[in-house]
Amino acid sequence: MLRITFVGHATMLIEMDGVRLLTDPVLRRKVMHLRRRPPGVSPDSTQNIDAVLLSHMHFDHLDLPSLEMLGPDTRLIVPPGMGPMLARRGYRQIEELESGSETGAGPLRIQATPALHDRARFRYGPTADTLGFVIHGAHSIYFPGDTDLFPEMSDLAKQLDVALLPVWGWGPTLGKGHMDPYRAALALQMLKPAWAVPIHWGTLHPWGMQWLNPQFLFDPPRAFARFAADLAPDVAVHILEPGQSLAYPAGAE
Repeated sequence: MLRITFVGHATMLIEMDGVRLLTDPVLRRKVMHLRRRPPGVSPDSTQNIDAVLLSHMHFDHLDLPSLEMLGPDTRLIVPPGMGPMLARRGYRQIEELESGSETGAGPLRIQATPALHDRARFRYGPTADTLGFVIHGAHSIYFPGDTDLFPEMSDLAKQLDVALLPVWGWGPTLGKGHMDPYRAALALQMLKPAWAVPIHWGTLHPWGMQWLNPQFLFDPPRAFARFAADLAPDVAVHILEPGQSLAYPAGAE
């Protein structure tokens, strides 16, 4: 059985074959100028984690205080270039994984995939590669990190059960290197998963935006579902609110 929990934004708890993986953990109520909706994270989402997958250096994906909550012995699987910064922070189990290579976590295989996104942590700051990941076990699940469409995405389509697709960001507009609801639905035509779960929406927002322009916190996954129904009707779209879980296949629990 595969169990997926949308912790919020790009943070996903993936449980499969007895292994617990956490992606891009952002667990605090405030990150830089961003606030979290809803404010809390269930402790179950951060306990007994076998490995953390980090996709890139941006603050809404690599949040160092959130990593500190997991402890210095947490195993971190990261893009090339990120390891030295984390080592200076005292993390002792860091594995840099190049795109196209893979590693293991218990019975799971974790494959690093390309991602089309900005490499810098901030302007003129440190840089590292950007990655997505496909996790292979009893089922296969794709976590892209942040990315726009790229040609090699079609190569990931072999027997892909679930795609966790980013459909927005943390503000009312999107910059380069992201997928909006329409482009995420186009990705389904390339990936051909059985299920899709929209992520990277509805959790982080600049202070005040939840009152001034609340629709960007709620509309993107529903727009994605509408586009998916037209562009990839064979894919079942499952919308999770932050904190909600589901099991694949349906009825597995």
